[in-house]
Amino acid sequence: MTASTSPRDEPLRSPGGQSPGHPGPDALLDSAAHLLDGIGAQLAGQLRRVSYDGGRRCPDPPALVLVAHGSRDPRALVTVRALRERVRELRPAVPVHLGHIELNEPLLPDTLAGLAGADAVLVPLLFSPGHHVKRDIPRMAAAAPARARVAAPLGPHPLLVEALYGRLTEAGWRPGPEEATRRASAVVLAAAGSRDPESAAGTRRTARLLAERLGVPVVPAYASAAAPTVADAVRALAARGRHRVAVASCFTAPGRFAVQCAAAAPGIAAAPLGDHPALARLVLHRYDQALAAPEPARAAPRTPLAVP
Repeated sequence: MTASTSPRDEPLRSPGGQSPGHPGPDALLDSAAHLLDGIGAQLAGQLRRVSYDGGRRCPDPPALVLVAHGSRDPRALVTVRALRERVRELRPAVPVHLGHIELNEPLLPDTLAGLAGADAVLVPLLFSPGHHVKRDIPRMAAAAPARARVAAPLGPHPLLVEALYGRLTEAGWRPGPEEATRRASAVVLAAAGSRDPESAAGTRRTARLLAERLGVPVVPAYASAAAPTVADAVRALAARGRHRVAVASCFTAPGRFAVQCAAAAPGIAAAPLGDHPALARLVLHRYDQALAAPEPARAAPRTPLAVP
């Protein structure tokens, strides 16, 4: 890829066509202006670290980078941007950015390139360990010019359960006080799915926590790579006399998997978690956890072997 050339990258020439070896008055003025701009930026950076009473200010907090998967559904980008704004409102002092693994801009490597030399915490908008959390995101972080560390995925956690419960009740879920109604009720927890056993264990743990909150069985189901599907889970529950079934959406934003799982719901289908306040608080909790943990050592760059 060829870098674009800005006016500052072009050779300085005076109106008379003089070369850089013989700069004219306009070129000298331009160089002086660039020098003053650099001095001003350096002084501004130092002043930001000085309080009004002359004492030293705390250094700026590390950036928080929301890492979304990305989707061709145009609603997905709108939704994760809304979550970003919710997080900014909760923690105004923290710079909050957005990066995608694929399909949407900005891509995560581009976001990290814009944070070159800065500290950053990457918070995956994913709900259990899997390939993206264990491989893709750490690889992008290691290759970044920023000093980046990766936070844990969002689930399982009680705040995730609070967000799932909130979206279910917004969709109209009411288990009812009657024992007969409860015996006929259940929830399917729809998740993306992964071949990683640790990912499935995390989703099952979230399902158990949600079941404790709802007081009815919660069965995990998956859009891909794992079983059962939402439709299979609904049929299995019906075979056990659970005909009043809702689907909880363990997805951050609308997309192919979320739509596919909602379409299999026999009744209530909750919306993706989006900018639910509990999810925004959970994002900040993972950010704080990552900062409190010992900083991982960065691998030293490999030196190519000399070829004789």
